[in-house]
Order: sequence, then C-alpha cells, then structure tokens
Amino acid sequence: MGCAAVIVASGSSRRMGFDKLAAELHGKPVLAHTVAAFMRAEGISRVIVVCPEERFRLLEDEHFIKPLDRVDGGEHRQHSVANGLAVLDAEDMLVAVHDGARPLVRPEAIDACIEAARKYGAATLAHAVADTLKKADAEGFSRHPVDRTNLWAMETPQIFRTSLLRRAYAGILERQTIVTDEVSVVEAMGISTKLIVSDFPNPKITVPADIALATALMQ
Repeated sequence: MGCAAVIVASGSSRRMGFDKLAAELHGKPVLAHTVAAFMRAEGISRVIVVCPEERFRLLEDEHFIKPLDRVDGGEHRQHSVANGLAVLDAEDMLVAVHDGARPLVRPEAIDACIEAARKYGAATLAHAVADTLKKADAEGFSRHPVDRTNLWAMETPQIFRTSLLRRAYAGILERQTIVTDEVSVVEAMGISTKLIVSDFPNPKITVPADIALATALMQ
C-alpha cells in the first residue's frame, strides 16, 4: 500500500514574528529540510505541500526525485489537511500528515510509522512525557499535580488510511470543530492510533529559540 505525504505549511508564524519555514538551517530553509526527509523515506511515493505559492518558492533550488505538488491552505488546520486530501487518488492508500515546521524528522522514523499504519490503520510518532506536570489555577499558581503515567506528547507524521481520514474529517468539518492534530480527528470516531516512539528529537519550531535548538541538534 502506497503512502503520500501532506505537509501542512500554511500557518502565519505569529509566535515567531517572521516566516519560520523560511528560516535558515545549515544553509537551507526549514521547509526544504522537512520536504527532503519525506523524499528520502522509502515508503513515501509523493509529497503535497499545503502552503501559499510564495512559500512554495522556498523549494525552487531543491532537486527532488519524487512528485512534488502544492495546494492552498485553509482558515484552520482541518481545512488545510482536507485540501491536501482532495488531490489524492480516490483509491484507498496511506497518507502521512506532517507539520512543515518539524524539519528534524528522520526518514527511518517516517518509514517505521508507515509500517505501523499498514498494520493498524493509524499510527503516529510520539514521545512519552518525562517532565513533572502541574495544573495551574486561574491566577497562574501551581495547585494540582498531574500523573504523567501513560501520557504521551504527539508529534508528526500522523499516518492513516485515506478512507479513514476522509470520513473522520467529513464529520469534523460538518460540526465545524477546531482540531490541532489528526489523531484527535480519528479519536472522535472512536478509533485508536498506534504510538511509535520517536527516538530522535523531532521538535516543532514555534519560537525563535527553536531555531538555535534545531541547529544544535542537526550538528
């Protein structure tokens, strides 16, 4: 079963203050590193980048050997992902949804997630929560401990059968629900997602300090 990648890269980078996907990491834009990882993954057959046309130009100097396409994003994440799904073939296959701002994802991690999705129908990269967790009150004071047992932080790619994700998103769009990831979308249908341990840091670049962190990790 083939797998296509939908890379969500249409955000406004408000918390960053500038286009984080254009930020330079080792001589290339963040978005170029992200797309290159999926191009190197053996299980990926094509890549669709959901982004404005001017952001897609960040990839002009790259030489990719797999099909690369662009579609416009939408108001919220679910609209952007739905636009990416719309250009895929009607036949059932796998789709890997990935944040464009996660440039450190490794091709072998992508392939491990693909294999799990072939077996279970839904899989995601994730890591177990290691920090001590607290719940704050309305005034910002720590009041309650949170048991971190069996707590996991979601990463991407999140990979599903296209038929499953299309059905799940149809319900989300109909109810006009705001979601932050695709695992939440399929969970709304009562479907569980297999968690695949991310064995190398795969952070999402959100604030300027994350650029320095990503640079150090790449070294």
